[in-house]
Amino acid sequence: MTETRHLDWQYRRDYIRTRSRRRPGDTDIEPAWADEAFADDAALIDSPDPASKSGQTDRLVGYSLSARMVIVVIYLRDGLIGVNAWKANPTQASRYWAGQATTDREGKDKA
Repeated sequence: MTETRHLDWQYRRDYIRTRSRRRPGDTDIEPAWADEAFADDAALIDSPDPASKSGQTDRLVGYSLSARMVIVVIYLRDGLIGVNAWKANPTQASRYWAGQATTDREGKDKA
């Protein structure tokens, strides 16, 4: 990818950084990690997010090299505003890694 893709976290930066306060045992997520997952060329995207009530958000599952983990990122499509991010659960991470086994970095099926 030639340009850096990132989300606007101005409204939810502190929210994702303090997940463990609200959900003991959860991993606090740095916005930079969420942006790395968002910029992952091989990320999986559900549009709209299946849990979205408004239909205005997308769910992306991508890898953060800095965090060394698969991260789920929820964002508003209009304005690319970050809404939430968390460490992927085992099912989400498996789905991500399975996608890596069947496609290359450009999203094309491997022969």
